[in-house]
Amino acid sequence: MSLDILHVDSWVFAWIILPLLIFLSRIADQSIGTLRLIFLSKGYKFYAPVLGFFEVIIWLVAVSQILKRMDNALYYVAYGAGFAAGNYIGIILEEKLSLGTVIVRLVPNIDSTDLINNLRENNFGLTLIDADGSRGAVKIIFLIIPRKQLKELVKIINTFNPNMFYTVEEVKSVKHGIIRRENSLINKKHFLPQIWRKSK
Repeated sequence: MSLDILHVDSWVFAWIILPLLIFLSRIADQSIGTLRLIFLSKGYKFYAPVLGFFEVIIWLVAVSQILKRMDNALYYVAYGAGFAAGNYIGIILEEKLSLGTVIVRLVPNIDSTDLINNLRENNFGLTLIDADGSRGAVKIIFLIIPRKQLKELVKIINTFNPNMFYTVEEVKSVKHGIIRRENSLINKKHFLPQIWRKSK
């Protein structure tokens, strides 16, 4: 009786628990790896080595389990599925964090005086440039904002001019100028160095 129980427990561990652990481990290390690469691309040098440390440790744990049992194809499936899911989850996490700064170019197709006044009232720093469009003279509005404020900006734009043409691009670094800031929980508690670069 006890041998049957041990056999069942061994089967459950080999075919359910361990593949699940490999899958979850691969999700964790690949999510961390994706975030690490994103941090590097955005110039956050402090976070990349820390994330890299945990990424490698988790990866070694997952790989070591596969190398011990190379005859079980389910482990390879769990490893590959975790890799794919980890990439997706890492990207979702980065979107939720909304790190970095973006430049937004607005090209109004109608008079945007009210929009401009509203943006200024909400402390958005903006620059106006006269330009010639395909249908005549236009004003191009430039704004540089933290990426996490982009949804708020788009909501304001849609309120005043839902059909406005605009583009959004990431900015590597910003120095000086008027940039609308909001204190994050991290900054208030001083748990980590400030993510946003200082501007004057």
